[in-house]
Amino acid sequence: MTRTPRTLPRTAPRSGAVLAAVLCCALAACGGSGGSHAAEAASGARGSRAASPAVSPSPSAAPAAPTLPPAPGGAVPVFSHGSRDGGKRVALTFDADMTADQGPRAARGEHFDNPGLVETLRRLKVPATVFMTGRWAEQYPDQARSIGADPLFEVANHSYSHHAFSTPCYGLPAVPRGGARADVERAFAVFRRAGVERVVPYFRFPGGCHDATVLRELGPTKVTAVQWDVVSGDAFAKQAGPVAAQVLSQVKPGSVVVMHCTRSAAPTTQEAVERVVPELRARGYEFVRVSDLVGAGAHQPGTP
Repeated sequence: MTRTPRTLPRTAPRSGAVLAAVLCCALAACGGSGGSHAAEAASGARGSRAASPAVSPSPSAAPAAPTLPPAPGGAVPVFSHGSRDGGKRVALTFDADMTADQGPRAARGEHFDNPGLVETLRRLKVPATVFMTGRWAEQYPDQARSIGADPLFEVANHSYSHHAFSTPCYGLPAVPRGGARADVERAFAVFRRAGVERVVPYFRFPGGCHDATVLRELGPTKVTAVQWDVVSGDAFAKQAGPVAAQVLSQVKPGSVVVMHCTRSAAPTTQEAVERVVPELRARGYEFVRVSDLVGAGAHQPGTP
């Protein structure tokens, strides 16, 4: 378990700082041996220009998946949540985390997958976006293909290595300087080799950590970086109730909720989802994928 860094990444969110500090400690296993996953709080979406269809990063990508236009200088744009006045729509997202060095732990029986969670989403007919690391797809190729083949889901890129793209990042090892683009492209290549369908041109930074330099470096990949505005707190939670309550207290129209698809790191997520879904539906919310929110346009700068 790594201590919480004293300083947050330059793109750390403006809200939810306390939750972020707690969560960055809780996510140690997601960051590799002795490392910690970053706090999961929203970073503001960049720009308010309308979304536009993007060229797929993979032959198996979902057709016409929308992206945001490039930021100034060709930098990757960042999306945190959809329009607040676009109706009661919410996107559940699940990080399938596995770092490049966790193979021995998987060989000893540690479960970085969560097939029960996936089956729950299917049973409840909940669309979702799964942000998958390339290393996870290598470890669980059958599950990666199954998720990608299901029209309920879309698969997005969470890097190959799950290393930090800017530092400090809560103890995560760093991607080599100048290696960010290669790491992202390596993950897409793994998805292609594994035969994963419905791959969308979205990327989530490990830990959410990024800066202006890495956004420019990733510009040629033509991805949209996807953050979040709702922290579930599911990492290493002992009970599902507090996780569900935290999500339900934060969700707004257009929200992107970050959760996890790893049994060892987030053992209560399946039960939390079983509580969250019927309650949000009772409140009039519709579950959508991230691509549905991106396609409807980003929020206006300065709006909560």
